[in-house]
Amino acid sequence: MSEKKTKPMLTTRQKQFLKGLAHPLNPLVQIGKEELSPGVIDCIKTELLNHELIKVKIGSNCGLDKHKSSQRIAEETNSELVQLIGKTIILYKSNPKRAKEKRIHLPKAK
Repeated sequence: MSEKKTKPMLTTRQKQFLKGLAHPLNPLVQIGKEELSPGVIDCIKTELLNHELIKVKIGSNCGLDKHKSSQRIAEETNSELVQLIGKTIILYKSNPKRAKEKRIHLPKAK
């Protein structure tokens, strides 16, 4: 289960771009008492396929460490951790199967 990531990391410029896009978004997934169960991970994967850029909220009744959890979620969903603000995690995963006009087009890496 520990696959090596072959995709490149996001540049600072790309992360800034994604943070701007994520600002008005509401969290699509809430992590609660069941913590990082397979069902929660599957839900995050599904939302990443549908939206490419999502917010995940760690609830106050969840005992997870937000830093470790955000890294683990990114690894298990094969997505990029864009930012962790408080208990809100912003994740990005490109979906080439999405309609071209609905895809997020990142700025080119310099």
